[in-house]
Amino acid sequence: MIHRKALTAVANSILHNQPAGIFNGDCVELLKALPDDSISLTVTSPPYRMGKEYEPGNEVTDFIAAHELIIPEVIRITRPGGSVCWQVGYNVKDNNLTPLDYLVFDVMRRSCPEVVLRNRIIWTFGHGKHGYNRFSGRHEMILWFTKGEGYNFNLDAVRIPQKYPGKKATKGPRKGEYSGNPAGKNPSDVWDIPNVKANHIEKTGHPCQFPVAIPQRLIRALSQENDLIFDPFSGSGSTGVAALLEKRRFLGAELNKSYCDIAQNRLEQTQRGKVRVRPLDQQVHVPNPNSALATRPPHFGSSLKTLLNE
Repeated sequence: MIHRKALTAVANSILHNQPAGIFNGDCVELLKALPDDSISLTVTSPPYRMGKEYEPGNEVTDFIAAHELIIPEVIRITRPGGSVCWQVGYNVKDNNLTPLDYLVFDVMRRSCPEVVLRNRIIWTFGHGKHGYNRFSGRHEMILWFTKGEGYNFNLDAVRIPQKYPGKKATKGPRKGEYSGNPAGKNPSDVWDIPNVKANHIEKTGHPCQFPVAIPQRLIRALSQENDLIFDPFSGSGSTGVAALLEKRRFLGAELNKSYCDIAQNRLEQTQRGKVRVRPLDQQVHVPNPNSALATRPPHFGSSLKTLLNE
């Protein structure tokens, strides 16, 4: 773990030698210690300003102010052609929703005109808090920006199985040939990846942990082996775990000491080959409709008939 006294020296060491390091402190301190054009890829999920124990404010204005300070520094340290991926959801207050990706895009557009938005990815998941006066929220967003042109995009590293692998072209010069790429298809900009709930294999003590699969797919596609991956809001260390699994190096910051300890432990487990993760290519579980957990309660049919007859 990086301590404040040796921040610059240790950060520079990680830039050139060490596989991973995490700074327990304000990410702005770490950002200011890093040289220009030193990071290949940033993948992060910042606090949403929803009044959780690890967030200092609960106003959208706090979120905007923090990003106006941090985003220009992140872009400064990103190498030309490097990528920045920002995963956010919604700020919810008094049942009013603010889409935070709009705010991130606006700050990026105003502060960093050299940055280009390449994808707005929808992350969808099957479980979460149930809504009673609006539809239940089951998605968040990932914004992928690049610092100019010449960026890395390795599609072959993240292809997924074709939906119809035996499909063939019916006309044209390729008639009779397989119409899909035998290596698999583009995963598209809608990702169905389970979120980290109580029974998830990756679950730690962090209340808003995101799955390793998200940074892992981004790291595979947008960086090369031994590149340095950065996360200014490391939380439980999911981005760092993904970076090490994909043979990249990692540098992060986390303000909360207990979450920093969790992240440090997971990084060490990853280096020892002991970390527990849900495989990126594991299919989303579809319950058997005949199983006990999926069947309707015994009273459901009679209750429905009663309602229809009233």
